[in-house]
Amino acid sequence: MPTGRRDDDVGEQVESGAEADAPRAGTTILRKIIHVDMDAFFASVEQRDNPELRGKPVAVGGSAARGVVAAASYEARKFGVRSAMPSITAKRKCPELIFLPPRFDAYRAVSQQIHAIFAEHTPLIEPLSLDEAYLDVTENLQRIPVATTIAEMIRAKIKSETGLTASAGASYNKFLAKLASGQNKPNGLFVITPKMGPAFVEALPVRKFHGVGPVTADKMARLGIETGADLRAQSLAFLEEKFGKAGPYYYWIARGIDERPVRPDRERKSVGAEDTFASDLFDLESARKGLAPLVGKVWRYCEERSIQGRTVTLKVKFADFQQITRSRTVGGVIEAETDLATVTGILLEQLFPVGQGIRLLGVTLSNLSGTQPEADRQMSLTV
Repeated sequence: MPTGRRDDDVGEQVESGAEADAPRAGTTILRKIIHVDMDAFFASVEQRDNPELRGKPVAVGGSAARGVVAAASYEARKFGVRSAMPSITAKRKCPELIFLPPRFDAYRAVSQQIHAIFAEHTPLIEPLSLDEAYLDVTENLQRIPVATTIAEMIRAKIKSETGLTASAGASYNKFLAKLASGQNKPNGLFVITPKMGPAFVEALPVRKFHGVGPVTADKMARLGIETGADLRAQSLAFLEEKFGKAGPYYYWIARGIDERPVRPDRERKSVGAEDTFASDLFDLESARKGLAPLVGKVWRYCEERSIQGRTVTLKVKFADFQQITRSRTVGGVIEAETDLATVTGILLEQLFPVGQGIRLLGVTLSNLSGTQPEADRQMSLTV
């Protein structure tokens, strides 16, 4: 199984000379960060639980004309099927594709098993979704000095306890650990050491950088920024001018530097639900009916977890895929589902009459209080 270089642990001390530009934690000791990412998680759970699906192209999501792929098995990915792809496009690419409705209770149960394995090694766990997390193992519970060893142990135990495979990346910061976990997918491990870090980043296309989305990547391309080396050649002032608050982040990651700590107490910043409709909605009454289940879903989630919020955001996507949002912040917290429905309804009414049909509606509650750690956010409220 290939990994990155194994002669240097990711927690080695920074040397002088060529390594003087490597990121530091404190003065000379670097963090040891592992990023674990389950392989095709939703689809893999379905294939595990139903042997007849193994080896076949599977997609979790809606199969209707306006459905969306939530997850695709690796057999489906060979045909170009990807998450967030319209189901009709996925079916065109892979006529034999098997669509399955999501079973979030099953996914959460496996996620709890995985996180229990993480907790055997460190309390510093930052969940990103049901199937993905950062772990800081600099000072770990089993006092294992090499992060790679811990990553191998975690992957082996996940396989033995759940029957599923996980990919992992180990490095000296979160940005590089995230990049590393994608290098040998599926069922792989990759290590980026301090000696490898800067050169690894320079050679990588910026489109593969975590935190650089398609729109930003296109903008960078127009500015002549295609690789990490191109990004590193830009000044901090230039990147701030072109990318605003994100400029410093791009400046430092181009140098392999990411000072963000693993945050085990990370809190959810918003709770939302959305739905794509089988037919476009043209009148206010139809839109209200489409919005009602989303309001109910958001409210039930918040009520079960004692979450309250003050800002309501309505998301609307029209037939031509143009997307807009409208928000309102109330004086106190939203205390009842009827209050959430009222504010959302006001935002909706202001859009009518509409010039074209509405294909998607979404509701988000933010500016939260009483929140709990964000351990299950991935698609937990997606319809």
